[in-house]
Amino acid sequence: MGIRVALVVVMLLGMRVGVAQSGDSVLTTRTSLVVVPALVKTKAGEPVYTLKADQFLVTDDGVAQKVQLEEDSGAQPLALVIAVETGGAGARKLDDYRRVGPLLEAMVGGVTAKVAVVGIDSESTMLQDFTGDMDAVEGTMHDLEPGDGGAAILDGLGYSVDLLKKAPAGYRRAVLLLSETVDVGSKLKLAEAVRAVSDTNTAIYSLAFSSSKDETKKALAANMIHSSEDVAPGPPGGCMAQDPDKPVDPTQTKLKQAMDCAGVLLPPLLLVRAATEVAMNSMKRNVPETVAQLSGGEYIAFKDEKGVERGLAAFANHIPNRYVLSFHPVEPHAGLHTVTVRVVDNPEFVVTARSSYWSEDGAAVVR
Repeated sequence: MGIRVALVVVMLLGMRVGVAQSGDSVLTTRTSLVVVPALVKTKAGEPVYTLKADQFLVTDDGVAQKVQLEEDSGAQPLALVIAVETGGAGARKLDDYRRVGPLLEAMVGGVTAKVAVVGIDSESTMLQDFTGDMDAVEGTMHDLEPGDGGAAILDGLGYSVDLLKKAPAGYRRAVLLLSETVDVGSKLKLAEAVRAVSDTNTAIYSLAFSSSKDETKKALAANMIHSSEDVAPGPPGGCMAQDPDKPVDPTQTKLKQAMDCAGVLLPPLLLVRAATEVAMNSMKRNVPETVAQLSGGEYIAFKDEKGVERGLAAFANHIPNRYVLSFHPVEPHAGLHTVTVRVVDNPEFVVTARSSYWSEDGAAVVR
């Protein structure tokens, strides 16, 4: 199963940015199989372990899909990049990361793992190349030094995803992002970032602290799209409103809700553009939260060292307990696809899964 997942799942196009190091030849093939890792929890936050494939409802652009469930995916080895903002406001948070070594070991779990550390300021820097020596990783995190005034988070993610293209076949791929919420100085355009994050099977786990109000205002140059008054009916107040007759869904972030609305309210030819714009607007407000939502990872906000410890402990509990769902799209097409996942017989279960994927010519790109 591990080889099958590695050959079929890995959809890494990578982000082509100036800081990305390439040069190694990459084998590229195409497949129609889409893989969606999903974490299922109770309302109390406890993982649910015993679900079967027919208990999941997965939609692709609103169309229900026939789903398969991969077995024993948690036993696969892991390639992890820790992308830490050392510049900008991140320089003030480095002390919060110095004693996270034991928690990183718990996050990796009992599988074979290779871990790298990337520093992010105006540029991205390799602080520790991939290694299985957790003591070396712990030492790198303990000895972090402040960078310059930049916080080019999107460029750092591009650099990290590009590194993961070199992971051996059969490895799961993940990024642990430690940063503020707003990008400062990336060269990568927002539309390219949305596509690149959606092109990869890499789950991004984000621990983030709030950017200053000044930086946040600079990033908010546009508003989220909203439904018009003459479209299909939804809850009172429009598609983006909360239906008073339904319980609050803790997984329904503004990004997820807006992308769901785009799929329901817009004709197919406009869906890709609208979904991309929704994600771009969300990216301006909170990069770590958006990339976690798009990739099927998780986002946790923190204020101090204790918050970092709690976040890493949560990730360590959730990473090995994900289901790996897969499907062949019923209606394949090129561009961005919006994905939803829920448990059919228990709608109160909280499902965390990727909200999109990108397809080239109606097929996923596999590297």
